[in-house]
Amino acid sequence: MTAVVVVCGVLLTIGAFLAVIRAEKGPSMLDRTIALDIVVTTMIAAVALYAAVNRRADVVPILVVLSLVGFVGSVTIARFASVEPEGEGRVRTREEIAAQEAERIDNEDVAEESRRSGRRTETDEHHGGGAEGEVRS
Repeated sequence: MTAVVVVCGVLLTIGAFLAVIRAEKGPSMLDRTIALDIVVTTMIAAVALYAAVNRRADVVPILVVLSLVGFVGSVTIARFASVEPEGEGRVRTREEIAAQEAERIDNEDVAEESRRSGRRTETDEHHGGGAEGEVRS
């Protein structure tokens, strides 16, 4: 019996530790939410393991409260994530930031070159609009 309790405790600890690492790394808000749900679930399992080993039924309200906290937290995050704009709440990697910055610099270089040569590009500022009924492709 003691070996089973120790193995369960070790597995719960490893699971919680890996979930905390996942919450820290991300990369998105939903990844972090799932990881924190796993942490709450391992806490519930640890309290249930304690109650089973010590034959205590008075910790059931604690299990109910932890379950409700996990559920309400998940639903709240899901509501905010459903209206989250694309790319928001996501931590970009250094490579993504560098690629985006290089793309922005390239676009500025193309726009500057077209201004010097007198050609218009999509990035040039355009005031006014097309003629009424004009078809653009």
